[in-house]
Amino acid sequence: MPSSDKYKKELADKQKRVGSALEGLASSIEPITGSDNPSHYRNKVHAAFGVERGKIVAGTYEPGTHRIVDGGGSELENETAVAIIADIVKIASKYHMSVYNEQTRQGFLRRVLIRTADGTGEVLVVVVVTDHMFPGKKNFVKTLVSKHPEIKSVVINVNRRTDSMILGEKSETAYGPGYIKDTLLGKTFSISAESFYQVNREQAQKLYSKAYEYAALDKDSRVLDAYCGTGTIGICASDFCKEVVGVELNPRAVSDARHNIKNNGVDNVRIIKADATEYMNEICSKEHFDVIILDPPREGTTPEFISACAKIAPSRIVYVSCNPETLVRDLKLFAGEGYKAVKAAPVDMFCGTEHIETVALLSKL
Repeated sequence: MPSSDKYKKELADKQKRVGSALEGLASSIEPITGSDNPSHYRNKVHAAFGVERGKIVAGTYEPGTHRIVDGGGSELENETAVAIIADIVKIASKYHMSVYNEQTRQGFLRRVLIRTADGTGEVLVVVVVTDHMFPGKKNFVKTLVSKHPEIKSVVINVNRRTDSMILGEKSETAYGPGYIKDTLLGKTFSISAESFYQVNREQAQKLYSKAYEYAALDKDSRVLDAYCGTGTIGICASDFCKEVVGVELNPRAVSDARHNIKNNGVDNVRIIKADATEYMNEICSKEHFDVIILDPPREGTTPEFISACAKIAPSRIVYVSCNPETLVRDLKLFAGEGYKAVKAAPVDMFCGTEHIETVALLSKL
């Protein structure tokens, strides 16, 4: 666990990084929102299996190599997930399971993905293998669940690919419903093997709360949630506004978002499957939104998206960014379209790493 002094320095460095990046672009920058629990926060934990000195091991790859560091990365990973992986290694050893070798492309047991739900305590285990024939599968699952009753579902994923993709295309639910549920700001979200979900629930709630504070929503607000993913931002905002329209291109995320809307009984959120820029260009002359929230990937948004925002002319734009460098680029483009960054707030979503989230409020000049 990082020491208090070490974490304070990390926060100070990140505050300085965001402050330097946004100097002259944002009128004010709030103090960084740190975590009360900067260790063991990652609710999505992945490990590759290997053999070292004749024994099965599981962990992360050493940087720049494919040598497995047994238990690597566990300082940031959910402790229950780490314990489950350790027990899978023991069970695999007990049953003499073969481990996949990347050089020979032989072997059965390949990877494991653990997803944990901090709000409910539920756990999903995804075991990645190279063949749908899984000798002793029932005993394997029974033994694992008996050791960890918090496991609500076990999925067997078959991956025969030769690249670095973690999951293959075919999955079979071996135990439970195939997903788990977590709570976020009073809403419930289903998490499957491939669902997008913030890896730090505690900090995600702080990040979203800051975004809603900046958005200043009321019961008459129409909100556009661009790059909406599985709909977490829009669904959590639904109690505070008239309508949310989410836009997302990834078909699996769209399916998950619609599932989450239904499960939460929300009737004022709808999801459009479309590229965010293309959608904005299509509707910018005929639709009005009071607030636009965008949470793009690390590469940021596009000049065309920003231009379309200006045509819609919302009173407020809330930009949630995971990359200060692309945020700077995009804020300059927004300024050129008449929107100034009034204030910004860094949020330490990824403690113990160099990454930092920033929420920026833009208003019309």
